[in-house]
Amino acid sequence: MPLSTRLSIADTLTLGNAICGFMAVYFTTTGVLIPHLTGTDDGGMARHSAAMVVILMLLASVFDLFDGLVARKLRASAMGAELDNLSDLISFGLAPAYFVVTWGMVAQDANQRVSVVAAVVVLLAVILRLARFSCVTVPNGMFQGMPSPFGALTVVAIVLLELPFLPTLLAIIGVAWLMVSRVEYPKPRGRLAVAMLSWIVLSMGMLAAWALDAPGGQLLLQTGCALQVVTAAMIPLFATARRVNTFRDNRREARAAQLP
Repeated sequence: MPLSTRLSIADTLTLGNAICGFMAVYFTTTGVLIPHLTGTDDGGMARHSAAMVVILMLLASVFDLFDGLVARKLRASAMGAELDNLSDLISFGLAPAYFVVTWGMVAQDANQRVSVVAAVVVLLAVILRLARFSCVTVPNGMFQGMPSPFGALTVVAIVLLELPFLPTLLAIIGVAWLMVSRVEYPKPRGRLAVAMLSWIVLSMGMLAAWALDAPGGQLLLQTGCALQVVTAAMIPLFATARRVNTFRDNRREARAAQLP
């Protein structure tokens, strides 16, 4: 095969990301949506499938984390960047947007048409986020806008919190706005990557406890979702505070330089 079409190890991990995203859509359809439409939903099946959907999205985040690390350590093919964007679009754009649409159809207090609009907003935000990532140069070690894996998991966490419809809708749109914003987010490298991986493993454990209806499983799920949403809300505040402090320091230095 030509060198431009050979898959590297990093590309294989990226394709694993895409497979997880597709399977998340599959489990959302077969385990949550179809049982609801046919009246065969007994609660347990939907809980198991919803947990599997989020676990698959977490696995997609792991693949997305490691394909970049492997590409930097070994090599990346000429298709690497394109494969990464396409896979992210499936796992962190289509999958969470479809999850929001399904929530709008199965939740008792949700408005189906409005939830479709929210899902479209999420999908478009991820598309714009990925397109801008390919075109805009940002400071080394930083992302501009909330990373799409983090945004997708936050959207799903908001839905699983089972808040009233309007607060859930506003929170989802807020996450979409953060993905296309200019708020800077640190890239998961070094200790941050280890912390992120640890949080993913812990989240999988919480989801498994919830799916198996273990004692305290519901509380663990609610706690994990709340921590995800709080973290998503706090990072922009810290980033804004850091930018304000930097602006003030620069003004002080400029004034000091003007003094005789």
